[in-house]
Amino acid sequence: CCLICSLVALTHSLYEAKACICDGMNFCNCSSRHLTAIPPNLPKQLQRLDMSNNLIQEITDTDLQPYKELEVLLMNNNDIHSISQNAFQSLANLEELDISYNKLTSMLPTWFRHLQNLKQLNLLGNQYTSLGEISLFSALSSLKDLKIGNGNFEAFHRHDFDGVLSLDNLYLNISNLRQYANGTLKTIKPIRHVTIATNIPLLPHIMTDLSLSAIVLEMKNMSFTLHGDVESFTALTDTTVKVLMYRECLLTDNSAARLIEIINTYKNVTDFDLLDCTLEGTGQGAPILKDENSSLTTIVIKNLYIPNFYIFSDLSSVYKVVRKIKSVTCVDSKVFLMPCHFSRSFMMMEYLDLSGNILTDLLLQGASCFYDGYGAWPSLKTLNVSRNRLLSLPKVAETLVHVPSLTSIDLSQNSFGGSSSSSCTWPANLKSLNISNCQIRHISDCIPVTLEHLDVSFNNLEEFRLSLPDLKELYISENRLTKLPADAHLPRLNLFIIRENRLIDFFQSDLNFFPNLTGLDGRNNNYFCSCQFVDFVSKNHKLLVGWPHDYVCDSPTSVRDNQIDKANLPLLMCHKTLVVTLTCIILILGITFILALCYYFHIAWYVKMTCAWLKAKRRPLKVLDREICYDAYVSYSERDSEWVENMMLPLLENGDPPFKICFHKRDFVPGKTIIDNIIDAMETSYKTLFILSEHFVQSEWCKYELEFSHFRLFDENNDTAILVILEPIERSTVPKRFAKLRKLMNTKTYLKWPTEEEEQEVFWTNLKEAL
Repeated sequence: CCLICSLVALTHSLYEAKACICDGMNFCNCSSRHLTAIPPNLPKQLQRLDMSNNLIQEITDTDLQPYKELEVLLMNNNDIHSISQNAFQSLANLEELDISYNKLTSMLPTWFRHLQNLKQLNLLGNQYTSLGEISLFSALSSLKDLKIGNGNFEAFHRHDFDGVLSLDNLYLNISNLRQYANGTLKTIKPIRHVTIATNIPLLPHIMTDLSLSAIVLEMKNMSFTLHGDVESFTALTDTTVKVLMYRECLLTDNSAARLIEIINTYKNVTDFDLLDCTLEGTGQGAPILKDENSSLTTIVIKNLYIPNFYIFSDLSSVYKVVRKIKSVTCVDSKVFLMPCHFSRSFMMMEYLDLSGNILTDLLLQGASCFYDGYGAWPSLKTLNVSRNRLLSLPKVAETLVHVPSLTSIDLSQNSFGGSSSSSCTWPANLKSLNISNCQIRHISDCIPVTLEHLDVSFNNLEEFRLSLPDLKELYISENRLTKLPADAHLPRLNLFIIRENRLIDFFQSDLNFFPNLTGLDGRNNNYFCSCQFVDFVSKNHKLLVGWPHDYVCDSPTSVRDNQIDKANLPLLMCHKTLVVTLTCIILILGITFILALCYYFHIAWYVKMTCAWLKAKRRPLKVLDREICYDAYVSYSERDSEWVENMMLPLLENGDPPFKICFHKRDFVPGKTIIDNIIDAMETSYKTLFILSEHFVQSEWCKYELEFSHFRLFDENNDTAILVILEPIERSTVPKRFAKLRKLMNTKTYLKWPTEEEEQEVFWTNLKEAL
């Protein structure tokens, strides 16, 4: 039984270890594996361990002891209710510890006494009600990021943050706080960013302690409904706080009006942010404003929800507050109206972002005082009205032409597809224009020639022909251009972003139209990877932004989806002229070589002979006696004709008995081919008389006649050949193509013409007997 239990335990531990995913960067991800304990068989050199979202209930003294190199430990979202006092004793290198959202009912300082290098600690979402009777963080000399609190947290004691000298981030989730000892947070200086979610009654004490330590002060998930709920912010009149931020908070007309009065008195706060907040009311709260020298310069409002926005009144009561504001951001808040007088109040505003609202061409004209003699935003340099409901680019230009300082306009994500192509007048100093993602199909003349930066990305452009002599940066991604816009006049262009179009290629002749170009981003186009293009790009890739990634061949199919720098094109494609030239040379050499072989081995002769032999083969194999016309056919060389005509023919034809000899000069039928005459002569003769000499073996026709005779010898079993050697012939001198002659000389008896006269009588007698 003990052995079985041990095996089960070992198997369980091995399963848990395998459940984790570890990489080569000393990180193990054991998150969401239904683990009930920390696996014991993880790599000892482990530096980061994620055990979040499991079922672990406790951490013992030995669970983490092997992992002394650990720097990040994430134990959040488990069921941990118990941690041994020495559980983290071996983790001297630990820099981040997250034990949030567990079931810890108390905090022990002994957990952290060996964690001198700990920088980030997250204790949110547990069940403790206080931080204990002894300072919890006194040993954490390196601590920079601290998150504490939960829905049950009740009390802060004066000693809670002893030992914490400064923090980058402090997050306090203390919405049900009941007790706060004055001075608890006062000892931490500075705190770069404080996030507080607390109840209203204790907020003044906390604000007092943080007023001289925090730099960014964020209120989160709080409700300020009454006039007095925001009184605690008067503590920031003399403060180190620079940014006051409300996130996911609720304001009303009353609390908002009082908050505006307080902000107007600030001498150090420069930024006021409303993020994901709700404003209940219609703007009827009327703040009483004095002529204060407020330090506020920046207002950021994002995703402000106003349930009754359509009956929201103007903000004439806050005109005094905005006179020194330099930057206003109001996005995704359903802004549809900005009264002319309100616009004129922003005397020093240089940046205005109204993106993500519901402004139309007409409402924008009203906001810019187009119908009231102009004068809106006299110092404005940058305007963002992207993601609104603007429809006419010429109207927008006409609306903004009297904003004298305007240098940058963002009109992206509007709908200018149906705008007129007429020319427009823009602010004289305009340098940057963004009309990306505006459904534009054709770039008209309604583009200011003073531009240095132009963004026309995410449209449906197929060409670009503008003349912009001062343009330095052009963004034209996500369009339909098939080539670089050589018809455009862009002499000063430095940066050209033409990603995700339909470019096929480009060469130096295309780039010459942009003499000052230093960067070209042509990623994700439909490149045809010809040899010339691949070679050009490889030699000039320093100009290309993002090279070589995302520079991919679309065609030909052999290299599709390959990076251009890795495209291995066929040799024939890249060096066609060279390959054709080499092929022709090789072909000529091959033909020459074959002709030489044919000449050396007499191939042509053999071919002719084969044709003749086949022709002879198709003739009847035997002839009847009545068809025989001659006793013999004479085959000889023309150079031996004197001996044949003057000596042999008279002796044979005039002898006793006389022989009828077929003599080609006399008996060949005119009009027939030579071969047919030879065949007929040999077939109508009993014998074929071969007069052999050196001249004979050099004669082609003699060779034919010899072959036909040999054919008859073997195909008809008829010994018709008679060999007469007119002069001595060495067998070694007989050409190889006279193989039949060699064979006949080896197998048949032949007559030899003697030089002695007394022997010549015997020769003629023997010849006549052979015939």
